[in-house]
Amino acid sequence: HLPGTSEEVAPPVQQCFMVPKKEINVVSDMAKWKRSQAYADYMGFILTLNEGVRGKKLTCEYKVSEPIEKLVALLNTLDRWIDETPPVDQPSRFGNKAFRTWYAKLDQEAEKLVLAVIPKHLADAAPEVAVYLKESVGNSTRIDYGTGHEAAFAAFLCCLCKIGVLRVDDQMAIVFKVFNRYLEVMRKLQKTYRMEPAGSQGVWGLDDFQFLPFIWGSSQLIDHPSLEPRHFVDEKVVNENHKDFMFLECILFITEMKTGPFAEHSNQLWNISAVPSWSKVNQGLIRMYKAECLEKFPVIQHFKFGSLLPIQPVTS
Repeated sequence: HLPGTSEEVAPPVQQCFMVPKKEINVVSDMAKWKRSQAYADYMGFILTLNEGVRGKKLTCEYKVSEPIEKLVALLNTLDRWIDETPPVDQPSRFGNKAFRTWYAKLDQEAEKLVLAVIPKHLADAAPEVAVYLKESVGNSTRIDYGTGHEAAFAAFLCCLCKIGVLRVDDQMAIVFKVFNRYLEVMRKLQKTYRMEPAGSQGVWGLDDFQFLPFIWGSSQLIDHPSLEPRHFVDEKVVNENHKDFMFLECILFITEMKTGPFAEHSNQLWNISAVPSWSKVNQGLIRMYKAECLEKFPVIQHFKFGSLLPIQPVTS
């Protein structure tokens, strides 16, 4: 179940959010991180959503609650700010400095955006939750974006579950409505400001920017009657089915952004296309996500901890 539901009683709000700023810090010990309540809650959240979207299309019917609509409106605001902050002329091709102007707006407005999503009686949670929102869009100094930023957005949604804003029956909408909209906004950011990939492994990495949509997207395709892993390298199949499946949407974006043979610019994905079933792809990607993202210090060193995602050892 999702954290913060009726099956797991959350601590009182006043205990949950009154956290001195110095307690929200970054990880310095990977073993401590893997034993932490934050790691357990985060991975539990990812795996719960993985099961929630299994075998489901992006275009299927699902419940859309008021908090989901508010989160989409928040992301629409970020999208509008991109239009209002065009790239500037500069000698460097990558890392357009207009991103810093865009980010400064988010930095200033983040708490207000979060307050528009959560009920008034949870207003004390806004400063802590807003930290994850600000971390989720990339780094304004380096003008880059990577899987650590993506993880911050998943942590942002996890926190909203823990305080009870998002519920168990929001699972499909969290992935299909909110996270999918987040991906659209991030892709627009990446293209508009030519953001560098953060910590990219080049052809040896799964993708320059994302990981989670490959996990949830492969879960969507489990037991599909006709689409097999070998089909996602077929341009015709991708063009015909990308609106239904997050995984294929990711492949389409890669082929739009990169030139040359797919096997050369996306070797890891090319290898995955040889796996016999989507369930094996899904299991392998979960293992890979833990090993290559959550257990890599350059990615997790920036992860923030507080009362909602604590560094303390897991208690249950």
